[in-house]
Amino acid sequence: MAKDRSQRDAYTRPVRRLLVWVICACLIALFLFWRIDNPRAERFRAHVADKVVPGMEWFMKPVTGLTRLARDFQSYQQLSDQNRELRSELRQMQAWKEAALQLEQENARLLDLNKVRLDPRLTYITGVAVADSGSPFRQSVLLNLGARDGVRDGWAAMDGIGLVGRISGTGRTTSRVLLLTDMASSVPAMIQPSGQTALISGDNSAAPLITFLETPELVRPGDRVISSGEDGVFPSGLLIGQVAADPAGRLRVRLAADFERLEFLRVLRYHGNAAPQESGTLVIPPEPEVQGPPAPPSRAEPRTGREAAGTAPQEGEQDG
Repeated sequence: MAKDRSQRDAYTRPVRRLLVWVICACLIALFLFWRIDNPRAERFRAHVADKVVPGMEWFMKPVTGLTRLARDFQSYQQLSDQNRELRSELRQMQAWKEAALQLEQENARLLDLNKVRLDPRLTYITGVAVADSGSPFRQSVLLNLGARDGVRDGWAAMDGIGLVGRISGTGRTTSRVLLLTDMASSVPAMIQPSGQTALISGDNSAAPLITFLETPELVRPGDRVISSGEDGVFPSGLLIGQVAADPAGRLRVRLAADFERLEFLRVLRYHGNAAPQESGTLVIPPEPEVQGPPAPPSRAEPRTGREAAGTAPQEGEQDG
């Protein structure tokens, strides 16, 4: 067996070498022929291409498919990279959008502070809410305005649209604003268009209660609620909100001020109505002064020298 295998190898090796040399020679000849710049060679090449290429389509289909697959993989990788970049840019855009919304809201509040029409006799000062009470039993915020700015207890505070509360406690550089939602807050109000008077009482909820209403049947949800000014603390006509009904049927106020974002507050300088000095002037006008002859001097009043000199001759003439 070993001898037969050795004899077979002795015959096959020269044949394989010969075939390799023949193939190499054919390839070299084909290369040289393909590079020859000759019209006959060009026609021969075109004839060979016409005969060979149509029959090679079945062989080229897998190659074309692999090429397309490689290109699709590259495009998919590029799409994945672009998708990753787009997600990163989208996160950045969302951050910029949030910042833009905050700036837009802040700008709207500042514009509202400038557009609110108040009594021309009222003046105001604008401050920034620096902190809140942080207590569920007390609804208040801390303002960066104090006694050095002329702020006094009881003055109304607005956010530019609606009433927020009143000043309750002042320091030199800060003051505390008691919100309408606090349980200690009670504001006399008027409901339009019915003209009903009521009391807006806070209960530590987002919508204060409407109490002491004269005729509840005349009040409808959506009616406008403004301050009446009957307490002498708040000026009249300040917007508080709109009437709303809770699930229990009680009337409440949907506040116009944005209590979730209290940043800029306007404190109104209001010194109240001037107190009358004389109660009679409220009922009847003062009596007019009556002009008449002067009253004679009393006996106890001493006479002047001129009067004594003028009367002496008159007495002498009577005696004569």
